[in-house]
Amino acid sequence: MKLLDRYLLGQFIRNLLLVLSSLISIYLLVDFFERIDNFMEAHKGFGLLAEYFFFKIPMIYDQMMPVCILLAGIITLGLLSRHHEFVALKAAGISSARIIAPLLGGAALVTLLGVAVNQWLLPPTIAATNRIYFQEVQNRIPTGIDRNGRIYYHGRQGIYSFRRPNPTKNHFVNFSYLAWDDDYRLRLLLTAATADWQPGQWSFADGQIKQPKKGGDYAIELFKEKRLPLPETPEDFFVPDYKIEEYSLSGLYQRALAAAAEGDPTGWVDLHRRLSFIFLGLPLLLLGIPVLLAVQRQRGRDLALAIPMSCGIAFAAWGWWSMAQSLAKAVTLNPVLLSWSIHLLAGGLGLFFIRRQDR
Repeated sequence: MKLLDRYLLGQFIRNLLLVLSSLISIYLLVDFFERIDNFMEAHKGFGLLAEYFFFKIPMIYDQMMPVCILLAGIITLGLLSRHHEFVALKAAGISSARIIAPLLGGAALVTLLGVAVNQWLLPPTIAATNRIYFQEVQNRIPTGIDRNGRIYYHGRQGIYSFRRPNPTKNHFVNFSYLAWDDDYRLRLLLTAATADWQPGQWSFADGQIKQPKKGGDYAIELFKEKRLPLPETPEDFFVPDYKIEEYSLSGLYQRALAAAAEGDPTGWVDLHRRLSFIFLGLPLLLLGIPVLLAVQRQRGRDLALAIPMSCGIAFAAWGWWSMAQSLAKAVTLNPVLLSWSIHLLAGGLGLFFIRRQDR
Protein backbone atom coordinates (compact mmCIF):
# COMPACT_ATOMS: atom_id res chain seq x y z
CA MET A 1 0.00 0.00 0.00
CA LYS A 2 1.43 3.36 -1.00
CA LEU A 3 2.11 6.13 1.47
CA LEU A 4 -0.74 8.25 0.04
CA ASP A 5 -3.19 5.37 0.40
CA ARG A 6 -2.17 4.73 4.01
CA TYR A 7 -2.46 8.42 4.85
CA LEU A 8 -5.92 8.86 3.29
CA LEU A 9 -7.22 5.57 4.68
CA GLY A 10 -5.95 6.47 8.16
CA GLN A 11 -7.66 9.85 8.01
CA PHE A 12 -10.89 8.22 6.86
CA ILE A 13 -10.88 5.60 9.65
CA ARG A 14 -10.13 8.22 12.33
CA ASN A 15 -12.96 10.45 11.13
CA LEU A 16 -15.27 7.46 10.86
CA LEU A 17 -14.61 6.47 14.49
CA LEU A 18 -15.14 10.05 15.61
CA VAL A 19 -18.46 10.38 13.78
CA LEU A 20 -19.62 6.92 14.82
CA SER A 21 -18.84 7.42 18.51
CA SER A 22 -20.58 10.80 18.47
CA LEU A 23 -23.75 9.48 16.81
CA ILE A 24 -23.88 6.40 19.06
CA SER A 25 -23.55 8.62 22.14
CA ILE A 26 -26.35 10.91 20.96
CA TYR A 27 -28.55 7.91 20.10
CA LEU A 28 -28.00 6.32 23.53
CA LEU A 29 -28.70 9.61 25.32
CA VAL A 30 -31.98 10.18 23.49
CA ASP A 31 -33.03 6.55 23.90
CA PHE A 32 -32.19 6.67 27.61
CA PHE A 33 -34.68 9.47 28.25
CA GLU A 34 -37.30 7.67 26.14
CA ARG A 35 -36.92 4.31 27.90
CA ILE A 36 -36.20 5.29 31.49
CA ASP A 37 -39.88 5.80 32.34
CA ASN A 38 -40.79 2.35 31.00
CA PHE A 39 -38.10 0.69 33.12
CA MET A 40 -39.11 2.64 36.22
CA GLU A 41 -42.81 1.83 35.78
CA ALA A 42 -41.91 -1.86 35.46
CA HIS A 43 -39.80 -1.57 38.66
CA LYS A 44 -36.63 -2.65 36.88
CA GLY A 45 -33.23 -1.63 38.19
CA PHE A 46 -30.47 0.32 36.49
CA GLY A 47 -28.49 -2.89 36.04
CA LEU A 48 -31.06 -4.20 33.57
CA LEU A 49 -31.21 -0.77 31.91
CA ALA A 50 -27.43 -0.75 31.46
CA GLU A 51 -27.55 -4.28 30.06
CA TYR A 52 -30.23 -3.19 27.59
CA PHE A 53 -28.15 -0.28 26.25
CA PHE A 54 -24.97 -2.37 26.15
CA PHE A 55 -26.61 -4.97 23.91
CA LYS A 56 -28.17 -2.24 21.79
CA ILE A 57 -24.84 -0.76 20.64
CA PRO A 58 -24.35 -3.23 17.71
CA MET A 59 -27.83 -2.39 16.42
CA ILE A 60 -27.08 1.35 16.61
CA TYR A 61 -23.79 0.71 14.80
CA ASP A 62 -25.67 -1.07 12.03
CA GLN A 63 -28.24 1.72 11.68
CA MET A 64 -25.73 4.57 11.74
CA MET A 65 -22.99 3.09 9.55
CA PRO A 66 -24.23 4.24 6.09
CA VAL A 67 -24.51 7.85 7.28
CA CYS A 68 -21.19 7.58 9.13
CA ILE A 69 -19.44 6.39 5.97
CA LEU A 70 -20.81 9.39 4.08
CA LEU A 71 -19.87 11.92 6.78
CA ALA A 72 -16.41 10.41 7.32
CA GLY A 73 -15.66 10.63 3.61
CA ILE A 74 -16.95 14.19 3.36
CA ILE A 75 -14.96 15.35 6.41
CA THR A 76 -11.78 13.63 5.23
CA LEU A 77 -11.92 15.15 1.76
CA GLY A 78 -13.07 18.49 3.13
CA LEU A 79 -10.11 18.70 5.50
CA LEU A 80 -7.75 17.81 2.66
CA SER A 81 -9.13 20.73 0.70
CA ARG A 82 -9.11 23.06 3.70
CA HIS A 83 -5.43 22.36 4.34
CA HIS A 84 -4.62 22.78 0.62
CA GLU A 85 -3.59 19.12 0.40
CA PHE A 86 -6.20 18.32 -2.24
CA VAL A 87 -4.91 21.14 -4.48
CA ALA A 88 -1.33 19.95 -3.97
CA LEU A 89 -2.23 16.41 -4.99
CA LYS A 90 -4.05 17.66 -8.06
CA ALA A 91 -1.06 19.85 -8.96
CA ALA A 92 1.16 16.75 -8.74
CA GLY A 93 -0.93 15.17 -11.49
CA ILE A 94 -3.00 12.86 -9.28
CA SER A 95 -6.59 12.57 -10.50
CA SER A 96 -9.63 13.05 -8.29
CA ALA A 97 -10.60 9.42 -8.80
CA ARG A 98 -7.17 8.31 -7.56
CA ILE A 99 -7.46 10.50 -4.46
CA ILE A 100 -10.93 9.19 -3.71
CA ALA A 101 -10.02 5.50 -4.21
CA PRO A 102 -8.61 4.92 -0.66
CA LEU A 103 -11.78 6.41 0.83
CA LEU A 104 -13.91 4.03 -1.22
CA GLY A 105 -11.65 1.15 -0.19
CA GLY A 106 -12.09 2.07 3.46
CA ALA A 107 -15.86 2.30 2.97
CA ALA A 108 -15.84 -1.16 1.36
CA LEU A 109 -13.92 -2.64 4.31
CA VAL A 110 -16.35 -1.10 6.80
CA THR A 111 -19.27 -2.42 4.75
CA LEU A 112 -17.83 -5.95 4.84
CA LEU A 113 -17.48 -5.56 8.61
CA GLY A 114 -21.18 -4.67 8.63
CA VAL A 115 -21.93 -7.96 6.86
CA ALA A 116 -20.04 -9.85 9.58
CA VAL A 117 -21.86 -7.91 12.31
CA ASN A 118 -25.23 -8.77 10.76
CA GLN A 119 -24.31 -12.42 10.50
CA TRP A 120 -22.79 -13.12 13.91
CA LEU A 121 -23.20 -10.20 16.32
CA LEU A 122 -26.62 -8.64 15.67
CA PRO A 123 -28.85 -11.75 16.10
CA PRO A 124 -27.88 -12.52 19.75
CA THR A 125 -27.66 -8.88 20.83
CA ILE A 126 -30.99 -7.89 19.26
CA ALA A 127 -32.59 -10.98 20.79
CA ALA A 128 -31.26 -9.86 24.18
CA THR A 129 -32.60 -6.29 23.85
CA ASN A 130 -35.99 -7.58 22.63
CA ARG A 131 -36.19 -9.99 25.54
CA ILE A 132 -35.36 -7.26 28.06
CA TYR A 133 -37.67 -4.58 26.69
CA PHE A 134 -40.66 -6.50 25.35
CA GLN A 135 -40.79 -9.43 27.77
CA GLU A 136 -39.29 -8.18 31.04
CA VAL A 137 -40.34 -4.53 30.83
CA GLN A 138 -43.55 -4.60 28.78
CA ASN A 139 -44.52 -8.17 29.73
CA ARG A 140 -45.37 -9.06 26.13
CA ILE A 141 -44.64 -12.76 25.93
CA PRO A 142 -44.73 -14.25 22.41
CA THR A 143 -47.07 -17.23 22.17
CA GLY A 144 -45.89 -18.39 18.76
CA ILE A 145 -42.57 -19.46 17.28
CA ASP A 146 -41.29 -18.33 13.88
CA ARG A 147 -39.09 -20.88 12.11
CA ASN A 148 -37.93 -19.95 8.59
CA GLY A 149 -41.05 -17.90 8.01
CA ARG A 150 -43.45 -20.56 9.27
CA ILE A 151 -45.31 -19.96 12.53
CA TYR A 152 -46.00 -22.69 15.11
CA TYR A 153 -48.40 -22.15 17.99
CA HIS A 154 -49.30 -24.50 20.84
CA GLY A 155 -52.97 -23.95 21.57
CA ARG A 156 -55.21 -25.25 24.32
CA GLN A 157 -56.12 -28.41 22.44
CA GLY A 158 -53.67 -28.70 19.57
CA ILE A 159 -50.81 -27.30 17.51
CA TYR A 160 -51.16 -24.81 14.65
CA SER A 161 -48.71 -24.38 11.80
CA PHE A 162 -49.02 -21.83 8.98
CA ARG A 163 -47.50 -19.03 7.01
CA ARG A 164 -48.89 -15.51 7.35
CA PRO A 165 -47.74 -13.42 4.35
CA ASN A 166 -49.11 -10.18 5.77
CA PRO A 167 -49.14 -9.89 9.59
CA THR A 168 -51.83 -7.21 9.38
CA LYS A 169 -54.31 -9.50 7.59
CA ASN A 170 -56.04 -12.64 8.82
CA HIS A 171 -55.10 -14.66 5.75
CA PHE A 172 -52.99 -17.79 6.22
CA VAL A 173 -51.22 -20.08 3.76
CA ASN A 174 -50.41 -23.82 4.11
CA PHE A 175 -52.46 -24.02 7.28
CA SER A 176 -52.52 -27.11 9.48
CA TYR A 177 -54.07 -27.92 12.84
CA LEU A 178 -53.33 -31.06 14.86
CA ALA A 179 -55.45 -31.91 17.92
CA TRP A 180 -55.36 -34.90 20.27
CA ASP A 181 -57.47 -36.33 23.07
CA ASP A 182 -56.61 -36.81 26.74
CA ASP A 183 -54.73 -40.03 25.89
CA TYR A 184 -52.63 -38.14 23.30
CA ARG A 185 -54.28 -39.90 20.38
CA LEU A 186 -55.09 -38.08 17.18
CA ARG A 187 -58.49 -36.41 17.37
CA LEU A 188 -58.34 -34.08 14.36
CA LEU A 189 -55.85 -33.29 11.61
CA LEU A 190 -56.84 -30.34 9.43
CA THR A 191 -54.76 -29.16 6.48
CA ALA A 192 -55.71 -26.43 4.01
CA ALA A 193 -54.01 -24.47 1.25
CA THR A 194 -55.46 -21.24 2.64
CA ALA A 195 -57.34 -20.20 5.78
CA ASP A 196 -59.17 -16.97 6.53
CA TRP A 197 -60.55 -15.64 9.76
CA GLN A 198 -63.73 -13.61 9.58
CA PRO A 199 -65.36 -12.29 12.73
CA GLY A 200 -66.56 -15.35 14.60
CA GLN A 201 -65.49 -18.14 12.26
CA TRP A 202 -62.72 -19.85 10.33
CA SER A 203 -63.06 -20.66 6.62
CA PHE A 204 -60.70 -23.03 4.78
CA ALA A 205 -60.05 -23.81 1.13
CA ASP A 206 -58.54 -26.79 -0.71
CA GLY A 207 -57.81 -29.09 2.17
CA GLN A 208 -58.63 -32.27 4.01
CA ILE A 209 -59.78 -33.42 7.43
CA LYS A 210 -58.57 -36.61 9.09
CA GLN A 211 -60.52 -37.94 12.08
CA PRO A 212 -60.62 -41.28 13.91
CA LYS A 213 -63.62 -43.51 13.52
CA LYS A 214 -64.78 -46.56 15.36
CA GLY A 215 -62.57 -49.58 14.95
CA GLY A 216 -59.32 -47.66 15.12
CA ASP A 217 -59.27 -46.56 11.48
CA TYR A 218 -59.36 -42.96 10.20
CA ALA A 219 -61.82 -41.15 7.99
CA ILE A 220 -60.43 -38.63 5.48
CA GLU A 221 -62.61 -35.91 4.01
CA LEU A 222 -61.44 -33.75 1.11
CA PHE A 223 -63.03 -30.35 0.61
CA LYS A 224 -62.86 -27.27 -1.58
CA GLU A 225 -64.35 -24.91 0.96
CA LYS A 226 -65.26 -25.53 4.56
CA ARG A 227 -66.00 -23.63 7.76
CA LEU A 228 -64.94 -25.07 11.09
CA PRO A 229 -64.77 -23.78 14.66
CA LEU A 230 -61.30 -23.86 16.20
CA PRO A 231 -60.39 -23.04 19.82
CA GLU A 232 -58.07 -20.14 18.92
CA THR A 233 -58.31 -16.98 16.83
CA PRO A 234 -55.57 -14.98 15.05
CA GLU A 235 -55.31 -12.69 18.07
CA ASP A 236 -53.85 -15.63 20.00
CA PHE A 237 -51.03 -16.10 17.48
CA PHE A 238 -48.80 -13.38 18.87
CA VAL A 239 -45.43 -13.48 17.10
CA PRO A 240 -44.07 -9.92 17.25
CA ASP A 241 -42.85 -8.20 14.08
CA TYR A 242 -39.50 -7.43 15.71
CA LYS A 243 -38.58 -11.13 15.63
CA ILE A 244 -37.50 -10.79 12.01
CA GLU A 245 -34.63 -8.54 13.14
CA GLU A 246 -33.18 -11.40 15.18
CA TYR A 247 -32.36 -13.40 12.05
CA SER A 248 -28.81 -13.59 10.75
CA LEU A 249 -28.15 -13.15 7.03
CA SER A 250 -27.88 -16.90 6.58
CA GLY A 251 -31.09 -17.32 8.59
CA LEU A 252 -32.89 -14.87 6.33
CA TYR A 253 -31.58 -16.77 3.31
CA GLN A 254 -32.85 -20.10 4.66
CA ARG A 255 -36.16 -18.45 5.52
CA ALA A 256 -36.48 -17.10 1.97
CA LEU A 257 -35.71 -20.52 0.48
CA ALA A 258 -38.33 -22.16 2.67
CA ALA A 259 -40.91 -19.54 1.72
CA ALA A 260 -40.10 -19.88 -2.00
CA ALA A 261 -40.49 -23.65 -1.76
CA GLU A 262 -44.05 -23.05 -0.56
CA GLY A 263 -44.79 -20.63 -3.38
CA ASP A 264 -44.31 -17.42 -1.39
CA PRO A 265 -41.68 -15.08 -2.98
CA THR A 266 -41.97 -12.40 -0.29
CA GLY A 267 -39.31 -14.09 1.84
CA TRP A 268 -36.61 -12.61 -0.39
CA VAL A 269 -37.79 -9.10 0.45
CA ASP A 270 -36.43 -9.22 4.01
CA LEU A 271 -33.07 -10.57 2.86
CA HIS A 272 -32.61 -7.89 0.20
CA ARG A 273 -33.82 -5.21 2.60
CA ARG A 274 -31.13 -6.14 5.12
CA LEU A 275 -28.35 -6.47 2.53
CA SER A 276 -29.25 -3.29 0.66
CA PHE A 277 -29.13 -1.26 3.87
CA ILE A 278 -25.70 -2.66 4.79
CA PHE A 279 -24.34 -1.58 1.39
CA LEU A 280 -26.06 1.82 1.38
CA GLY A 281 -22.95 3.68 2.60
CA LEU A 282 -20.94 3.12 -0.59
CA PRO A 283 -23.37 4.78 -3.05
CA LEU A 284 -23.97 7.60 -0.56
CA LEU A 285 -20.23 8.27 -0.46
CA LEU A 286 -19.95 8.08 -4.24
CA LEU A 287 -22.67 10.71 -4.59
CA GLY A 288 -21.59 12.85 -1.65
CA ILE A 289 -17.97 13.33 -2.77
CA PRO A 290 -18.70 15.15 -6.08
CA VAL A 291 -21.32 17.25 -4.27
CA LEU A 292 -18.63 18.28 -1.77
CA LEU A 293 -16.17 19.13 -4.53
CA ALA A 294 -18.80 21.15 -6.37
CA VAL A 295 -19.76 23.07 -3.22
CA GLN A 296 -16.14 23.84 -2.41
CA ARG A 297 -15.50 25.00 -5.95
CA GLN A 298 -18.37 27.46 -5.60
CA ARG A 299 -18.17 28.37 -1.90
CA GLY A 300 -14.56 27.77 -0.92
CA ARG A 301 -13.16 25.29 1.59
CA ASP A 302 -15.74 25.80 4.34
CA LEU A 303 -17.45 22.57 5.48
CA ALA A 304 -20.38 24.45 7.01
CA LEU A 305 -22.44 23.97 3.85
CA ALA A 306 -21.00 20.68 2.61
CA ILE A 307 -21.87 18.67 5.72
CA PRO A 308 -25.56 19.76 5.86
CA MET A 309 -25.88 19.00 2.15
CA SER A 310 -24.39 15.56 2.78
CA CYS A 311 -26.95 14.96 5.53
CA GLY A 312 -29.66 16.04 3.09
CA ILE A 313 -28.40 13.49 0.58
CA ALA A 314 -28.44 10.78 3.25
CA PHE A 315 -31.99 11.70 4.30
CA ALA A 316 -33.23 11.68 0.69
CA ALA A 317 -31.54 8.31 0.02
CA TRP A 318 -33.03 6.84 3.21
CA GLY A 319 -36.47 8.08 2.17
CA TRP A 320 -36.09 6.51 -1.26
CA TRP A 321 -34.85 3.27 0.29
CA SER A 322 -37.76 3.14 2.78
CA MET A 323 -40.31 3.79 0.03
CA ALA A 324 -38.74 1.07 -2.11
CA GLN A 325 -38.97 -1.43 0.76
CA SER A 326 -42.67 -0.65 1.22
CA LEU A 327 -43.29 -1.21 -2.48
CA ALA A 328 -41.26 -4.42 -2.38
CA LYS A 329 -43.39 -5.70 0.52
CA ALA A 330 -46.50 -5.06 -1.54
CA VAL A 331 -44.86 -7.00 -4.41
CA THR A 332 -46.04 -4.36 -6.89
CA LEU A 333 -42.66 -4.41 -8.67
CA ASN A 334 -39.54 -6.55 -8.68
CA PRO A 335 -38.39 -6.60 -5.02
CA VAL A 336 -34.71 -7.04 -5.94
CA LEU A 337 -34.72 -4.05 -8.29
CA LEU A 338 -36.60 -1.93 -5.76
CA SER A 339 -34.29 -2.79 -2.87
CA TRP A 340 -31.18 -1.88 -4.84
CA SER A 341 -32.60 0.99 -6.92
CA ILE A 342 -31.09 3.76 -4.78
CA HIS A 343 -27.68 2.05 -5.00
CA LEU A 344 -27.83 1.95 -8.78
CA LEU A 345 -29.01 5.55 -9.06
CA ALA A 346 -26.73 7.16 -6.46
CA GLY A 347 -23.71 5.04 -7.41
CA GLY A 348 -24.16 5.70 -11.12
CA LEU A 349 -24.57 9.44 -10.67
CA GLY A 350 -21.61 9.56 -8.29
CA LEU A 351 -19.28 7.76 -10.71
CA PHE A 352 -20.42 10.00 -13.56
CA PHE A 353 -19.74 13.22 -11.65
CA ILE A 354 -16.42 11.95 -10.26
CA ARG A 355 -15.19 11.23 -13.80
CA ARG A 356 -16.13 14.78 -14.79
CA GLN A 357 -14.00 16.29 -12.02
CA ASP A 358 -10.77 15.93 -14.03
CA ARG A 359 -12.13 17.28 -17.30
